[in-house]
Amino acid sequence: MKEAYVWTTVIGTDVKTSEEAVLIAQRNDGIFACIGVHPRDDAGATFDENAFEKIIMDPKTVAIGECGLDYFRITGDFSDEKKRQKNLFERQLAFAVKYGKPLMLHSRDAYGDTLDILEVYAKQYGEKLRGNAHFFAGDLDIARRLFSIGFSISFTGVVTFSRDYDEVIRFAPQDKIMSETDAPYVAPIPYRGTRNEPANVCYVADFLASVRGSDKEVFRNALVDNALRFFSIDCK
Repeated sequence: MKEAYVWTTVIGTDVKTSEEAVLIAQRNDGIFACIGVHPRDDAGATFDENAFEKIIMDPKTVAIGECGLDYFRITGDFSDEKKRQKNLFERQLAFAVKYGKPLMLHSRDAYGDTLDILEVYAKQYGEKLRGNAHFFAGDLDIARRLFSIGFSISFTGVVTFSRDYDEVIRFAPQDKIMSETDAPYVAPIPYRGTRNEPANVCYVADFLASVRGSDKEVFRNALVDNALRFFSIDCK
């Protein structure tokens, strides 16, 4: 990462890993923490606001998440699981607004329900509700709904070997796009099939620029500006 001049976020999926993410961020320049409870990693996990309040104020904590809804491979009572995830999501949503942090949104097979929740809260909180749809895998209509409430979307290495997202990539306002790796998963071409790493985000960024017909260096700088603004990071 240092050699590639890349910064990254470490993602917590519960209290323990969120605390670990903050420690990693504290010990390393160019690494920041995203804290929260993932909707599916641990079906028994709850959102302990008191525990998260102890780490939310750390200057290296920049976002809440990954949080949201994940209906992929749900087993058992579907309605109960949806209710559990909705409650977990809404508690973190309110927590993010309370502390002025953006949401790092996780939505898998659940964009409709996710947006139904977000649109209600957007009317209530306005610009205080901010967020990014991590690992965007929706269509143009989903992207439009996200943009309409001020959210951005981020693309992974998947876009380098699937052309399903070209239309969204071209349509998205430049200030509403971010790039990511989701390492260690979905390594981009030319490293597809290998263990992914954050430095590979450069390949994602350059591919996005090529689809949009943008100058690669100019577009890279725009993506960096978007990320710094989204995470409220002052690198001066």
